[in-house]
Amino acid sequence: MAMWPVQMQGSMPSISEGKGAIKMGYSRVIENFLRYVKIDTQSSEESTDRVPSTDRQHSLARLLYRELTELSADSVSYDEAHCYVYAELASNIEGKSVPAVGFVAHMDTSPAVSGENVSPRIIENYDGSDIVLNQEKHIVTRVSDFPTLTRCKEKSLIVTDGNTLLGADDKAGVAEIMAMAAYLQEHPETKHGKICIAFTPDEEVGNGVACFDKNKFPAQYAYTVDGGMLGDMNYECFNAASAVLTVTGKSVHPGSAKNIMRNAIKLAQEFQSALPDECPENTEGYEGFYHVDSMRGTVECAVAEYIIRDHDRTKFEERKAVFVRTAETLNQKYGEGTFRVELSDSYRNMREVLADKMYIVDNAAEAMRRAGVEPRISPIRGGTDGARLSFEGIPCPNICTGADAFHGRNEFACIEDMEKVVEILLNIVDIAAGQ
Repeated sequence: MAMWPVQMQGSMPSISEGKGAIKMGYSRVIENFLRYVKIDTQSSEESTDRVPSTDRQHSLARLLYRELTELSADSVSYDEAHCYVYAELASNIEGKSVPAVGFVAHMDTSPAVSGENVSPRIIENYDGSDIVLNQEKHIVTRVSDFPTLTRCKEKSLIVTDGNTLLGADDKAGVAEIMAMAAYLQEHPETKHGKICIAFTPDEEVGNGVACFDKNKFPAQYAYTVDGGMLGDMNYECFNAASAVLTVTGKSVHPGSAKNIMRNAIKLAQEFQSALPDECPENTEGYEGFYHVDSMRGTVECAVAEYIIRDHDRTKFEERKAVFVRTAETLNQKYGEGTFRVELSDSYRNMREVLADKMYIVDNAAEAMRRAGVEPRISPIRGGTDGARLSFEGIPCPNICTGADAFHGRNEFACIEDMEKVVEILLNIVDIAAGQ
């Protein structure tokens, strides 16, 4: 399927030259992306009792609503209360019933690193070496740390100036879906069934579909465009739970504390040491983990927040049981009520749903092959909006965006790969329509 060429307007400076602003004139998906990353949409882990967790996400939602309206998409709506954007492209196939296919991307960016005043920069004809993002602050993207960079050699990269994240997770997916929609609206000769589009808030803090309106997204199946490098595809994710450990200590004057004081901070450390040494930095592939994400406290009270993950449901349930048993064991040592655990499930492995609907995954793999891309299917060591949507009746695997190194200053996106993802989306639509 034909794609738009990258329209270079003169020679762009390399990042090392650090001259001037990025000139426009790239393909539509790249122009979309460079426009969207300028909008700060960080979500917040401190405000997860409301959706969206930050009001700034509305800025991108309103822009996407306007752009979809200008494209003359159907059923365009903007949930002003909860910051969701929905749209449809009506089927242009007569006399034939074809499935309605959906595409989902999230608008928020990770709270891990600032998303304010993002300054995207272009490296043309990347030579495969380490990238100095900010010489003054000694911020370097090293190939040894991010080996997927080797797949981008001799292509063009979009990176940051080292002061913020880029926002490719998931504004790359947003830009690609919007470019696909624009192409189909401008090329009515391209036959397709109904296409459903949704942009969500708060995915990064686990609430991406908390207020999702399925009535505005009548897809029979969908894809989250929220993956990594070109060719990556996922239909398995973690089973996920969050846990809050509260430790109650006893505070007395340090000068007379012997055999009386119980330091809650140290007791929380003892709990952590009693867990199996299976943490994110020691695991990969299908290996699950316990991850202490934050800890705060005083001698009298300490609180630690954990996430628990495993692809295997049986092992996942055992991990939660180990967590609870660890608290029970330590309570026997220090007294009942010293260690309190609150556990809550977050999402389940979408493979449970997709195992019986593998044609959805097969269609995406075929769409990649038609674009000259060899699919690489792997489990997500995380989750997506699609995990929860799958269990709510919309089977939803995840496909690539052409970007990587998410949630940090080293995040990058590959121009040619993002353009190829748009071609893949169009191929998915083509395959669903039986063309």
